[in-house]
Amino acid sequence: MLSNLTSKGGLTVTTALVAVGFLVLTPAGQQVWKGPIARDTALGSDRPAVVAQSPMAETAPQDLSTLAAPEPQPPVALDTGRTLSQADTVGATVAPAEMADSNGKSTDMIAASPPVAAARVDRTESNEQDFAAPPPQASLESEAARTRAAPSGALQSLAAPTNMADTTVTPTAPDTEAYANATDNPLKITAEAPVSTFSIDVDTASYALIRNSLTGGVLPPRDAVRIEEMVNYFPYTYPAPGADDAPFRPTVSVMQTPWNPDTQLVSIGIQGRMPDVDSRPPLNLVFLIDTSGSMDDPAKLPLLKQSFRLMLDQLRPTDEVAIVEYAGSAGEVLAPTPASNRKAILNALSSLGAGGSTNGQGGLQQAYQVAEGMAAEGEVNRVILATDGDFNVGLSDPEALKNYIATQRASGTYLSVLGFGRGNLDDATMQALAQNGNGTAAYIDTLAEAQKVLVDQLTGALFPIADDVKIQVEWNPATVAEYRLIGYETRALNREDFNNDRVDAGEIGAGQTVTAIYEVTPVGSPAQLSDPLRYGEAVAVGADNAELGFLKLRYKEPGAATSELLETPITAGSVAGSDAQFAAAIAGFGQLLKGGQYLGTWGYSDAIALATENRGDDAFGYRTEAVQLMRLAQSLSGN
Repeated sequence: MLSNLTSKGGLTVTTALVAVGFLVLTPAGQQVWKGPIARDTALGSDRPAVVAQSPMAETAPQDLSTLAAPEPQPPVALDTGRTLSQADTVGATVAPAEMADSNGKSTDMIAASPPVAAARVDRTESNEQDFAAPPPQASLESEAARTRAAPSGALQSLAAPTNMADTTVTPTAPDTEAYANATDNPLKITAEAPVSTFSIDVDTASYALIRNSLTGGVLPPRDAVRIEEMVNYFPYTYPAPGADDAPFRPTVSVMQTPWNPDTQLVSIGIQGRMPDVDSRPPLNLVFLIDTSGSMDDPAKLPLLKQSFRLMLDQLRPTDEVAIVEYAGSAGEVLAPTPASNRKAILNALSSLGAGGSTNGQGGLQQAYQVAEGMAAEGEVNRVILATDGDFNVGLSDPEALKNYIATQRASGTYLSVLGFGRGNLDDATMQALAQNGNGTAAYIDTLAEAQKVLVDQLTGALFPIADDVKIQVEWNPATVAEYRLIGYETRALNREDFNNDRVDAGEIGAGQTVTAIYEVTPVGSPAQLSDPLRYGEAVAVGADNAELGFLKLRYKEPGAATSELLETPITAGSVAGSDAQFAAAIAGFGQLLKGGQYLGTWGYSDAIALATENRGDDAFGYRTEAVQLMRLAQSLSGN
């Protein structure tokens, strides 16, 4: 038999059998005789086959040995400090046996093929990847495997392009954002629940997030809308306190509700005192900067660095700055340094790079330790955390972080939070940290927003004039049948919390304003939604029936353990000015974004008209910008 096979005729027959086997049994051979349409058995559909264009493919091989597979290449070595999605693999090769999908699971590739250059992927933990085009020699198998590994998990149709280098597969990044919000405040019946209690809020993160969504061409998620943060984004000109008064002054006004002529809006405005800027106390700042892999995005770490550069110009030689970074671990990048040494601070900022996991707990512990070493009598200590909120090492649950921060605020160090970027923004964690760290939360998506937060409003953001500020309103059942607080859902307090000085609440900074709005239904109004009681009638006890209600505020001087009390009646004769009218327009805008349960037929056109009429002195264009956002929301919603 062997001699027959090795004869001239036997070799001819053997060679023919091998060729037939190649044409029938191998994918490459099938492509030769089947033509341009091949059945993709792995993906289960007929589609144009993508065939590697190379000099070999242009002519039939003269020797079957040229079809032998090349020597396998070793798999790419990944940085052990990053996940696959964080690896910078340009110019490396990927082992053809398998590839990780978006969930980190192993996915078998289609039949083994020559190794190809791996696509560049952004080093982010949120899979916000921008896949580069495969090189011209890429095969169908490598392209199909690339498509399988896309975070969206969708199998995409691959038309045969004339030039594979022009093809880019761009998967949809998963949205893992989490927002701090609660169910909208319900309508309350005054006779049953006459007292409303909540903590003040001067955060502005929600408004900036809404703007970012709208200018990006989409309506914001409803959970991202916190109406009080929208209203408090804007400066107002309420009457300021006198030199001998409390650190802030409340102003109450009453107006007809724009969306319901049979109800009234009661606006409570608070104006904080602006101390002499030249006599402000020295400031000790610890910049706590998230340098994890998820921050490797132009809207995150690079913008963060630019934002802090703007802030440095506002500091004084007596102020001190330290920098702590955290990723998989935490460390001090810059020891406490006088703000006058601008070069050293800027060099430390410039040295920061993104990569690794997110040990937020370790960073907070390190930052508080540094701040404790900087503390001195009569000085203000503040940690400024800059992050996308994506904590995935150590404490990551908002409740657990809240408890940890609560144990730290007794040191007198305030914690403020600046959010950057979208896609994996953890707004819920940011809010938990700021609310329990005696600080504020803001979201920065542009350098203009950084200018507003860290330059124009720096004094209010960093220098507190009143701690644990609480508001309590007792409504008069003889004049008010129903009421609802618009916003402040995440700031609600129990009635008994008002007099308990151990219960934490919000802070007011120098010169800051705070606004809260109630919608109230007068007794006898056709707008009343609840039926009258069958067996009794609400009677006001010990109150003037000319009063709608009674306002009480509690606050502590910074560092004090005992609160002070302010009281004032709410009467219908208080006329609302343009500030209250504009705040009402923003409150209506926020309700429209959340579905407008109580707005009836009042819509975006009405909000736009009301805001436009009451823009007032809009020095920096914030109110004009709000009108434009309303117009965008109207277009995007189709109303």
